[in-house]
Amino acid sequence: MTGSGGPLVVLVGPMGVGKSTVGRLLADRLGVGYRDSDDDIVAGQGRAVSDIFVEDGEPAFRALEKEAVRRALAEHGGVLALGGGAVLDAGTRALLAAPPVVYLSMDVEEAVRRTGLNAARPLLAVNPRKQWRELMEARRHLYEEVATAVVATDGRTPEEVAQAVLDAVELKEA
Repeated sequence: MTGSGGPLVVLVGPMGVGKSTVGRLLADRLGVGYRDSDDDIVAGQGRAVSDIFVEDGEPAFRALEKEAVRRALAEHGGVLALGGGAVLDAGTRALLAAPPVVYLSMDVEEAVRRTGLNAARPLLAVNPRKQWRELMEARRHLYEEVATAVVATDGRTPEEVAQAVLDAVELKEA
C-alpha cells in the first residue's frame, strides 16, 4: 500500500502484550493488511531480533528499528504493530503524532504469564520480573505520550482487546 495516508491504527506497548495477535485480528476485521516493524527488521537482516541484540548491540538494533518504523508509517495503510522499544526514539514519537495510536497495556503479573520469561526476550534475560518493571517504568510515559487511546489487555481475550481497540479509535469492521 505505497502512498497510503498512513496506517489505520498503530499498536504500541511492551513485549508480550499481544500486539501481533491483536494486530492480525484487527487487520482481518478491517479487511486490511497487517505489518510488524520487528518482522520487517528480521526480514531485512535475515536474523532474529535477539541475535541482532547479542551480535550488534542494542544501539545498532534501535537504528534499524527507527528506519523500519519510519518506512512502515510511510508505506503501510493497514494495521501496524511496533516493537516494544520503538517509542524510545524522539523522531519516531514525532512521526506517531499523525496516525491513531493505541497503547496496549498490561500489569507485570500478566506480562510474566504471557512472556513465560523466556530467554528469547533479550532485555529480560537476567531477572525478568524486575527488568520488565524497570522497562515499563522507563517506557510507560512514552507509550502514553504517543497514544490516542489506551486499552488494558489484562484478563481479556485477544478478540476482546481487538474490539476495544476498534471502539477506542472508532474504526468500523469491513
